[in-house]
Amino acid sequence: MQQRQLWRASRPLGLLAIAATLAACGGGGGDNGFSFAGTTPPAPGNPAPPSAGAPAFKAEIRRTAMGVPHIKAADWGGVGYGYGYAQAQDNLCTMADAFLTYRGERSKNFGADALLVYPGTIGRPKNIESDFFHKHVLSSETIDAFAQAQPDKLKQLVEGFAAGYSRYVRDLKAGGEAGAHAACRGEAWVAPIAAGDIWRRLYAANLTAGYGNFVTQIASAVAPASTAGQAQASARALRRAQGTQLAALRTQPPKAPALEVGGKHGVGSNMYAFGTAGTGDDSALQFGNPHWYWRGPDRFYQAQLTIPGELDVSGASFLGVPLILIGFNQDVAWSHTVSAARRFGLYELVLAEGDPTSYLRDGKPVKMKPSTIAVDVKGGPAQTRTLYKSEYGPLINLAGMSPALAWSPRTAFAIRDINADNFRAFRAWLRWDQAKSLDEFIAIQREEAGIPWVNTTAVGRGSAKAWYADITAVPNVSPQQTERCTTAVGQLLAAALERVPVFDGSRSECDWQTDPDSVQKGAVGPARMPSLLRDDYVANMNASAWLTNPNERLTGYPAIFGGVETGFTTRSRLGHLMAQGRLSGTDGYAGKTATAATVQRMVLDSRVYTAERFKAQVLALVCATPDIDVAAYNDPYLGDTPAGTVRTAEACTALRAWDDTDNIDARGAHVWDEFWGRVENAIPKNDLYAVPFSSEDPLNTPREIRGSASDALRQAFGAALMRVEASPYPVNAPRGDYLFVTRNGRKIPLFGGMSDLTGVFTTTATFNRLDRGGYSLDGDSVIANSYMQIVRFPAGKVEADTFLTYSLSDDPASAHHADYTRAYSAKQWLRVPYTEAEIAADPAYRSIALSE
Repeated sequence: MQQRQLWRASRPLGLLAIAATLAACGGGGGDNGFSFAGTTPPAPGNPAPPSAGAPAFKAEIRRTAMGVPHIKAADWGGVGYGYGYAQAQDNLCTMADAFLTYRGERSKNFGADALLVYPGTIGRPKNIESDFFHKHVLSSETIDAFAQAQPDKLKQLVEGFAAGYSRYVRDLKAGGEAGAHAACRGEAWVAPIAAGDIWRRLYAANLTAGYGNFVTQIASAVAPASTAGQAQASARALRRAQGTQLAALRTQPPKAPALEVGGKHGVGSNMYAFGTAGTGDDSALQFGNPHWYWRGPDRFYQAQLTIPGELDVSGASFLGVPLILIGFNQDVAWSHTVSAARRFGLYELVLAEGDPTSYLRDGKPVKMKPSTIAVDVKGGPAQTRTLYKSEYGPLINLAGMSPALAWSPRTAFAIRDINADNFRAFRAWLRWDQAKSLDEFIAIQREEAGIPWVNTTAVGRGSAKAWYADITAVPNVSPQQTERCTTAVGQLLAAALERVPVFDGSRSECDWQTDPDSVQKGAVGPARMPSLLRDDYVANMNASAWLTNPNERLTGYPAIFGGVETGFTTRSRLGHLMAQGRLSGTDGYAGKTATAATVQRMVLDSRVYTAERFKAQVLALVCATPDIDVAAYNDPYLGDTPAGTVRTAEACTALRAWDDTDNIDARGAHVWDEFWGRVENAIPKNDLYAVPFSSEDPLNTPREIRGSASDALRQAFGAALMRVEASPYPVNAPRGDYLFVTRNGRKIPLFGGMSDLTGVFTTTATFNRLDRGGYSLDGDSVIANSYMQIVRFPAGKVEADTFLTYSLSDDPASAHHADYTRAYSAKQWLRVPYTEAEIAADPAYRSIALSE
């Protein structure tokens, strides 16, 4: 047998590499199995190494260019085994840290007050709040029910994945892969896991757009002291207390919570699906581009999973997830963007007199379900809280929005997440992974209605049309019910919690409704959810469904999905203008069709919509003044600017010469970033634009800058120039000098920009300040282009070009820590191999066989 190059060839050959050599050469026994003596004993609550009689797992892991693993096995447990091993080999420290999060063991290992290491879909709460939340919401009872509801194939995947991850941990602890994962390999908390760890991870992902936005609020919802035995309050006193609460909310409106996923400034994504009228040939084309986390447990991982004759799917999933979430198989390709629909609601509870842990429902008291939870804390005593659940969901502490919303002796709030009872999500993705046509794909989406919080576009082999749908799990509330059931407090919360139902929990008539075709109690039925098939194109850039294609507006779906302007940002506008420019041939590229080569270029060309549209007008206003006296300036997103005077000439010259892109060599783009970011946040749109947004002309409005906005524009421009002057970057600095990521001490220049602030389709968003190291992506808070794919189905073939922008491994010692990122910097797409012949022919091919 021909010997293949070992993966990790840059590392010293440890025991694992020696075993891999044997496997690649056909040595090591008939099963290609191997084990190591001296394995670190498993931590309490985790499984021991496999023993005689344990399930047998076998997999082959083939790696190709950029380290992409192609995992092949004879059964579901085996392919899960190989996938768990591969993910651990590339991202062990991140994954081990995440499993502590889902188990509620962060405080035990890192202390109570430390913040989560990585920001992600739950933000970055303190360890103690994260622990109480996860132990409360991911209770054993809930996780057991969730696991038991899954199909056998998924159960086998999960068992295999946990075993594969654990196998890698044991191999590493025994001395394998010397130098790998130096940051964590010696830590006791890096240990084998059980299948329950994966079920917790999956269920937590379900809650991303609901409970996951309220970790601290749910974890801190502790009941006030009981008033039992005290004199009952009179009805007049109760009404007076309620009046005081409402007056307080009117005087000082509640603060809007920061919704990490589904909020105004949350994560986003882009996707197109072009039908054959758009591509001009026999194959539709799918482009997917999630703007997602570059670090932490929620980042994407790229792989192919193959069970001959049963499964052959390529794409990406979150770390710790054993199946493909965005990707393609032989016949279907799909992608996702975060949906504008709301996934949760609040219930205002009227509490029983004298008992703040009982609430009234249709005049009868209902006892809340208590859970007394203990969290171990490193270096200190364990902390204990008693947290409660109602029939709607857990109690929630809204005092952070307003003290008037605190849990009082007579009022409390519960939160309901539609996905808390949605056990269908991963079953739906598993069925999609095996779908054999676009028609089957669509039928699965309608049958399951289980995708939890994302829009979908898809194309299929032999299908002329492209598909869009937000057929997902969504609370079912009608306008009539909203009018009847929204409480007075709920009305005052409407601005802070847009489209979130805040209902009266004391009346059963306010329960979420169920349609005749609802797949889940309290959810909208698939027949009333937005969807569209088109032969030109469908698209979504996180707006609501109404403008999926400007030539066919979607209307009539429930308001909770979002209205006309919901999420319709400058990025959304540019995305549709790009698609229309491509199909009309007016975008500067050859032809009038969406070929793979042209889409590759156009989605990375880093156009800045606001500059294209408004730069000439605003420069005429702000550059007429040679010196601007800047008042002290504060922006909640961009930070403070002190008072001072700036000269405009040099910056105006740079901006006039700038090519209105965020490409690596673009000069002056950072001046526009700083300027327009302040314009967007500080100047009301009605004061800025002469022609306001019109749903009748959404791609060309708003437009025309008001002359009366000149003073406000000058202040924003002056503040921007002060920020630039405080940085080490001149006004004509090329973008790659200050927009970059550092890998192993070397800067990799990047392109792209501030997405919804400046209107960039090619998103590279960072929260670092220009005067504090530039727009570096080296910090933790990075949301940008992540797993990208362009997929076609020419006759008898699958053609897929991909990026995993931040590279496959988070381990600096890995050969795949920066390679994909360098390719992305150069805009060099990877034609990822799909067939067995393509995989074997890849110049970077190497393989090992694993078995328990």
